Amino acid sequence: MGQDGFSALKRGGAGGAGPLPTTARLTGGRTSSGISRGRQIQKTFNNLKITILCGFVTILVLRGTIGFGNLGGSDAESENQNLIEETNRILAEIRSDGEPDEPGETEINPNITYTLGPKISNWNEERKIWLEKNPEFPNYVNGKARILLVTGSPPNPCDNAIGDHYLLKAIKNKIDYCRIHGIEIVYNMAHLDKELAGYWAKLPLIRRLMLSHPEVEWIWWMDSDALFTDMVFEIPLSKYDNYNLAIHGYPDLMFNQKSWIALNTGSFLFRNCQWSLDLLDSWAPMGPKGPIRDEAGKILTANLKGRPAFEADDQSALIYLLISKKDVWMDKVFLENSYYLHGYWAGLVDRYEEMIEKYHPGLGDERWPFVTHFVGCKPCGSYGDYPVERCLSSMERAFNFADNQVLKLYGFGHKSLLSPKIKRVRNETATPLEFVDQFDIRRPLLRGSG
Repeated sequence: MGQDGFSALKRGGAGGAGPLPTTARLTGGRTSSGISRGRQIQKTFNNLKITILCGFVTILVLRGTIGFGNLGGSDAESENQNLIEETNRILAEIRSDGEPDEPGETEINPNITYTLGPKISNWNEERKIWLEKNPEFPNYVNGKARILLVTGSPPNPCDNAIGDHYLLKAIKNKIDYCRIHGIEIVYNMAHLDKELAGYWAKLPLIRRLMLSHPEVEWIWWMDSDALFTDMVFEIPLSKYDNYNLAIHGYPDLMFNQKSWIALNTGSFLFRNCQWSLDLLDSWAPMGPKGPIRDEAGKILTANLKGRPAFEADDQSALIYLLISKKDVWMDKVFLENSYYLHGYWAGLVDRYEEMIEKYHPGLGDERWPFVTHFVGCKPCGSYGDYPVERCLSSMERAFNFADNQVLKLYGFGHKSLLSPKIKRVRNETATPLEFVDQFDIRRPLLRGSG
């Protein structure tokens, strides 16, 4: 769903090694004023046609309503159908990726290493100077590091309306968490680099945000199909004072088993520093679409246990990089598994009632998972690893499980974890501040200690 990591359940694999293929970054102006003007004219013309068509449809409706349509009989129905087909065709054209006058893509040179942009080697010094010159934009506020949560989805609509509905629920969930905990949020719908599409799209976005927001200490990437399900829990940033990447993972799976699920890139934190830019530079060359990504996928499948044969994905590529260059990177990587920075949904969503009965929010672990990640569900697409009905009902449960924690302050809750409808859970009072003191989950004294 959205700009996500690859999916879920993991299988067997073996193999040899070899150098990863690389490719070139293409630069140069591809847009001229003539092309831009042509696109504007085309879009204006399309909008005009839609307006005219809507007028015709309105006339047809009026004819049918007041009786004029009886004179036309089947001709009126045929005309109406043609108008609907023409309207759908124009809408599909407007919403498509391509433009009528868009030039073809230039061939990639596979012998030149792909890069995310110009090499930056002194970011720590430049950022330090900038922060000193701009004290109104501190990277720490009241002793807490400034965090920017980043998520996103493709620029086009989902294949079905229900997918867009659950994207909306997912971003509402993230906005709620960020509002409660004073975290800034960015929702991206643009492909910043045409070569790094799909699950690779997060890399150029993260890099651009680091360079454009020097006041941000941590960039927190979160897939669109991951939901906060513990609205009280806060990431223990002090654990990562000496680290630059915090990601859910397991050292045994990583270095002993070399498993392709040793970590999960659906939710992780990158410190805004030179080390992170260098890691992104080393990570990105495996991702350009086409032959480069296909060949890299073969190498990843050969070297990571359980990985099926498919093109290179960002998660497998990061695991391979950290294993093969352990001495270079791992001293600044924290593999977090004491709480669920990523929690695989299939083992969690059916236990929510048990959690409510036995535990409380603020724990963040298997007792009350911090994040529930719907790996393998693709409600926005036309395929997935699990039945659509199961995914949607499970996402509904997760959303409502989290939403109840937010609604509690206001005296409401969902009628059930499968129902979008809400009910009152307590009566109004003439002393409402008592409830604020009792139920506001922003208050530190209410946060569970584990």
